[in-house]
Amino acid sequence: MKELFPFKQVMGFVASLVLTAVALLVYFTDMSFAVGMTVLLLTAFIQAGLQLVVFMHAGETNDKKSIYANVYYGLLIALVTIFGTLMAMVWDM
Repeated sequence: MKELFPFKQVMGFVASLVLTAVALLVYFTDMSFAVGMTVLLLTAFIQAGLQLVVFMHAGETNDKKSIYANVYYGLLIALVTIFGTLMAMVWDM
């Protein structure tokens, strides 16, 4: 009976709720902009990783190395796009 209960998914859901509550605290408390953005970015990346591993079952296949490689490649492309846009439009480089 123990193997029928989705303990990993329930704990992932609870962790997602906790991360969402932490992100909401940024809105409801009087944090500085830098601290608030740092907390929001950290909770967003942790929650995205949690969703990928727990609910999308990224590490449960035989092809997990290529799945994680594609995720890292997508993250690299996203960061290059974001920082390239910031460099061109905000930082005047």
